[in-house]
Amino acid sequence: MDISRIRNFSIIAHIDHGKSTLADRMMLMCGALSEREFRAQFLDDMDLEREMGITIKANRVALNYAYPGGKDASGKTLEAGEYRLNLIDTPGHVDFHYEVSRALAACEGALLLVDAAQGIQAQTLANAYKAVEAGLEILPVINKIDLPGARPEDVALELEQALDMPAEGAFFASAKTGEGVDEILAGIVERVPVPVGDANRPLKAMIYDAKVDAHRGVVSHIRVVDGSIGKGEKIRLMATGRTHLVSDVGIHSPKLVSRPRLGSGEVGYLFAGIKTIHDVNIGDTVTLESRPCEEALPGYQAPLQMVFCDFYPGPGTTSQELREAMEQLWLNDSSFTFTPAASVALGKGFRCGFLGLLHMKIIQERLERESDVDLVQTAPTVSFEVLYKDGVVRRIESPSELPSQDQIEELREPYSRVEVIVPSRYIGNVMKLSEERRGAFKRTEYLSPERVVLVYEFPLSEIIYDYYDRLKSVTSGYGTMDYDMIGFRADDLVRLNILVNGVAVDALSVIVHRSRADNRGRKLIRRLKKEIDRHLFEIPLQAAVGNKVIARESIRPVRKDVTAKCYGGDVSRKRKLLEKQKAGRKRMKQVGSVSIPQKAFMAVLDTAE
Repeated sequence: MDISRIRNFSIIAHIDHGKSTLADRMMLMCGALSEREFRAQFLDDMDLEREMGITIKANRVALNYAYPGGKDASGKTLEAGEYRLNLIDTPGHVDFHYEVSRALAACEGALLLVDAAQGIQAQTLANAYKAVEAGLEILPVINKIDLPGARPEDVALELEQALDMPAEGAFFASAKTGEGVDEILAGIVERVPVPVGDANRPLKAMIYDAKVDAHRGVVSHIRVVDGSIGKGEKIRLMATGRTHLVSDVGIHSPKLVSRPRLGSGEVGYLFAGIKTIHDVNIGDTVTLESRPCEEALPGYQAPLQMVFCDFYPGPGTTSQELREAMEQLWLNDSSFTFTPAASVALGKGFRCGFLGLLHMKIIQERLERESDVDLVQTAPTVSFEVLYKDGVVRRIESPSELPSQDQIEELREPYSRVEVIVPSRYIGNVMKLSEERRGAFKRTEYLSPERVVLVYEFPLSEIIYDYYDRLKSVTSGYGTMDYDMIGFRADDLVRLNILVNGVAVDALSVIVHRSRADNRGRKLIRRLKKEIDRHLFEIPLQAAVGNKVIARESIRPVRKDVTAKCYGGDVSRKRKLLEKQKAGRKRMKQVGSVSIPQKAFMAVLDTAE
């Protein structure tokens, strides 16, 4: 297709502002789907996405739009006729920001969706900033104007105030009813720039996503910048240097549809007999072996895992079965990492890295559903940096990796910049909550007289678990947040060890600020006392920093009345039975193992008073 008739764009927004619904409506109006094929959230093809009502993986579709004719932003006349609109639907949750970054790199424009009732939220701003950094043309869309509480004009003014986007340039629409969507489609043709590329130059295409097809190997999703690519050509992946023979190219419409060639400016897919995802680097440049391009495209920064936890095989699952399940899942989501780990209490397992808590939950759900394995999951932790006394800096991903205090010059924890958007009447509540979590206040920005952005810097460990839930609670559900990593900072941190029956359980250890160790240790073992079942022997629970025990609780044994069958007679018989029971308990305490339930490992996360 002529490059002047191609438009590449993404839909970006906060969670639940209607991205997937708008994509559905566009597919229906452009004829990519018939009324019979249509279903809500069509592009969310994963069961988990449909159940949770969120987009996890970015998806794409090529739309053929019959443009009635008009003028572009500069006043130049555009011909009527068929235009190719390549749409990429993106996730809204902060954990999947890397999916948004990849999608934006394959586009020239973005639809910034804002809920007409809720207004600007935290991810609205975060995604808008990403689009601006990527140099994209942003088209603001005020969605859900059919809602009873909709205030589209006010929201358009909020966008002008916060992001300097003229209110009169916003589209008012309802993806649910279809109102205003025709104007958006025409606006994409008129306002999104034509892709920049030269069809006569050597092939230069970027792989912006990839996954494994069970029958055909790796499918690479590509954006062609220069040149063209067709079936039967020999290509080279510039990062790995490997060559492959192209077996198929085409577009997503929304199913895979083969095409003879993909030309400059187009977005599509590529099969080239690549067997495993290990052979493909996301962000790699594809070129022809016979006529290579001179330099590769910039590519992407690899996603940085910030939350770590251990997965161990549960009852009925072996370590080998768990490994196979994780390798299979990694083929379709390489954004998490896993390395072998071992625990005295739990045996052989894997240390896994995730982008956030939601990402961790989804990986756990997919492992249990798709591979039918039982998991025991330890409490999530963040990574830390250790500056050794010899000047070497190393990252650790688990409290058990922390060296002895005499080797450490400095222990650093990850910090994040957090933007909280709340109605102004809740400012005091948010400040109090943030102060409790060691947050450092930076500034306040007003979106309107009633809505405000509070900017804080937090230790990541203080917000990853329940800060968002608490924020929702203290703001009556109106507060939203977004966070970005800003680096590591030194502080007075210590490892809090938990001993169960005299044995330190690595999976229950946490790294905390020294000023909070005493209070946290007491709360933690009180929680554990409730979660661990009573055994036939007494179980001491201890919290310790180094060699100093700072808190202790005991779980009383289950008592059995061994004298129940003694009816009268000499008391010495009863004493003999009780002494025998006491000796048995003592022996059992030395050799018996304590069964620790899954909920006990999650108890270390409970920071509530």
